[in-house]
Amino acid sequence: MSIKIDRIGSNLVKEISYILMTEVKDNDIKFVTITDCKVSSDLSYAKVYYTVLNDDKKEETAKALKNARGFIRSKLFDRVELRNVPELEFIYDESIAYGNKIEKIIEEIHEEK
Repeated sequence: MSIKIDRIGSNLVKEISYILMTEVKDNDIKFVTITDCKVSSDLSYAKVYYTVLNDDKKEETAKALKNARGFIRSKLFDRVELRNVPELEFIYDESIAYGNKIEKIIEEIHEEK
């Protein structure tokens, strides 16, 4: 990816996190952490990766984020200096859970020795 697209992605992460924290009224979204944003090369589409504090509310959070997409995108129009704000798709980030699983396996191996 180009430096420009990476910079736009990191700016979107910062702004979406701020919007979720301060302006969204839905309680299911309050404890969401935006981990990454992959923007397409034509800047028309963005995959926003997130995690939640409570894994039990993963489905409710996914629905709430899907419903808040339009609101978040409209707020991004005011905050991000882009001609067109990309369409947002929120994807649950499995990498943290995967990393915890690998860490637990490594700890078990060390305990056996």
